[in-house]
Amino acid sequence: MSKTFDQLATWTVDRRWAVLLVLAVITSLALIGYKDPSLILNLFESAPEALQEGTIADPTKSRPVPEVNPFVLSRSDAVILIDSEDFFNAAAAKALRKIVVDLEALDQVESVTWMDRVPPLNMFGLPEPLLPRSEASPQRYAAAKQKAMAHPLVGGQLLSDDGKTMLMLVSLDFNHVFSDAEATTLLRKTSETAAAEFPDASLKFQVTGRVPAALAAIGAHEANQLKYQLIGYGMILLMTLILFRGVRAVMIVAIAPILGVFWTLGIINYMDFQDNPLIDVILPVLISLVGLTDGVHLMVQIRKLRASGLSEKAAARTGLRQVGMACFLTSLTTAIGFGSLMLADSEWVQQFGKCCVVGVCLTFVSVVTVIPFLCSTWLGRTIHVGIENSLIDRNLNRIGVLIEAVLKRRSLVSMLAVISTAVLFCCSMTLTPDQRQSDGLPENAEATIALHHMDQAFGGLEFSRVEVRWDDSITKDAPEILTVVSAVDDLLRSEELIGHPLSIRNLIDAQPGSGPVEERMSLMELLPPPLKRSFFTPERNYANVQFRVQDLGIAAYGPVFGRIETGLADITVSHPAFQFELRGDAVWRWQNLYQIVVDLARSLGTASAIIFLVLSVVYRSLRLGLISIIPNFFPLVLTGAYLAFAGYNLEIVMVCNFTVCLGIAVDDTIHFLTRYLEEENTSASQDEAISKAFTGVGTALIMTTTVLVAGFSTVIFSESRDHKIFATMGALTIGAALFADLVFLPALLACFGPKKQQPADHTA
Repeated sequence: MSKTFDQLATWTVDRRWAVLLVLAVITSLALIGYKDPSLILNLFESAPEALQEGTIADPTKSRPVPEVNPFVLSRSDAVILIDSEDFFNAAAAKALRKIVVDLEALDQVESVTWMDRVPPLNMFGLPEPLLPRSEASPQRYAAAKQKAMAHPLVGGQLLSDDGKTMLMLVSLDFNHVFSDAEATTLLRKTSETAAAEFPDASLKFQVTGRVPAALAAIGAHEANQLKYQLIGYGMILLMTLILFRGVRAVMIVAIAPILGVFWTLGIINYMDFQDNPLIDVILPVLISLVGLTDGVHLMVQIRKLRASGLSEKAAARTGLRQVGMACFLTSLTTAIGFGSLMLADSEWVQQFGKCCVVGVCLTFVSVVTVIPFLCSTWLGRTIHVGIENSLIDRNLNRIGVLIEAVLKRRSLVSMLAVISTAVLFCCSMTLTPDQRQSDGLPENAEATIALHHMDQAFGGLEFSRVEVRWDDSITKDAPEILTVVSAVDDLLRSEELIGHPLSIRNLIDAQPGSGPVEERMSLMELLPPPLKRSFFTPERNYANVQFRVQDLGIAAYGPVFGRIETGLADITVSHPAFQFELRGDAVWRWQNLYQIVVDLARSLGTASAIIFLVLSVVYRSLRLGLISIIPNFFPLVLTGAYLAFAGYNLEIVMVCNFTVCLGIAVDDTIHFLTRYLEEENTSASQDEAISKAFTGVGTALIMTTTVLVAGFSTVIFSESRDHKIFATMGALTIGAALFADLVFLPALLACFGPKKQQPADHTA
């Protein structure tokens, strides 16, 4: 392998035209990937087979469904929350009706659904306003309040259980929405202006819902991403300039990871992985940091060689020979480890794993070609200038005292390393996978605050449902349908976190009369079609039970949904002609995001195991493979324990951060071990080899850690919760990785590493 890198080093430095050709080919492929990947993909695709004529008939098409527009509470674009101590008085009634009129006068508002516009519960469709007119008596308002609270579509749905919060559901006409404010703040301001004409009503307003929440998330993401990427990269550039004390060295080091990211994002367009947040957000960070780490190690070595008197070409050639093997191992272990993500069940994680492998390989090519190539040109003439003033090189001997202290207490430090890693691992295992709808929202955004208010007042903004289907042996008016729906309703009501189930049972119960459930199915014919069709489609053998879900996260709702599915299975046993399915965005997050988090966590463990095996094989030493586990694992479990003690659950952003930091921690460990094995051949003792390895790679280790921690630290002040978590974890993990490599790794090598054979003493 070393001969291969000798040849690569010679080829890279001496055959510049070939290097330029390779760079041009990869860059051209990336550019085509950005512009139109089909130009390349079409060259490898065979002619499409002729489509066979004929389609499979859908049996349900033979059962026409009446054209009825069902009344739906869960499809609004925006939700206006109105707070008041009392809505049932003359001033509030006037204000509420004025608000609706002014809102619907806006071009972007298609309609407003509120308490006074729910469909009537009688089959004749006669309007039944729930809010009396302004001239009504106080007694009539009090009776209206009781009637509204008892209405299945109002109490707990459009009016909170305590009667102090009301919802107005706004449907938008997006042909007239030309700015974010028109779908968010303008709705609130219009409502406030209308209510101001009736000061006795004392109404307060907030706006949330699907569109406002999405706009808040997108706005915060774009603003924070651009702002803190610029600040972070600017801080990295500043710190690199301070540490390198040379503009040319910084420029050359920066070009390699930048080119690696550019290549990667262009090449993966050929894979057609669309809208994968792991690829869009995490992959560029991973690629740039891995490339920066290897690039700094290579540049530090080339600068030292230039300072020793070697020419530009000789320094670039020798530097690549000395560090290239370690760079290859870091890329190999990172690619194989992240390649294990392709074994996950989640398609997102599989795609992320494939792209990681592509990105790491392309970045390796960029680092080992671009940096030596540029250093061997006129740009490399002065890259060593300022090395004598380097803060790290000047003070490296002082830090070396730490290595001496560690080697003197090797047994104690080794024991501390193993025990602390085990304890922190146990603490990390208490983390539970979780994901919330509001995780990507700014904590102080109006949509977020209103979302939490919805949780308290209504049991959640978001709706989920249980879909009920039956076979053709059940007639459309069979009493068993209502019996089964009632059983599902009872099951949902038994769960504390499930808010206000709504089904045909509630609508039938609101009809006059009484009697056993099985005798009340005939009352379905008394319901107006828009209401009945919201929960019951007999032509499709279908019914549903809707319920509200709070934004508490999948960790809280996982056991709830699990019990519901178990309960539905029990109902199926009693009613074998019926099938049930739990649906909704919250259920999807439970089924998919939970699995994504679990897959990422499992793959992280698999990556660690694969890295251990690869290092054992490459270094031809099981001992070194085992020793490498502690310094690579300690930073991750330390951060995991911090999250556990801070009260966090395990979210996607956290596992992705672990993935990024594992790649960086492994890089530093490999560079140290590779240098240690080289120094062992020329050192009189094992302790001397460890000390020389620290001297050889210590500058690069400290430099990369300082630069990355400084870059991450700037993002801690972001308004985005995800950005804060990612930055905090990144700074903590990378800082802990440096500690593990400079303290635990030397002690473990001294205690358990392969012992250097001492020459026999023949003086006796």
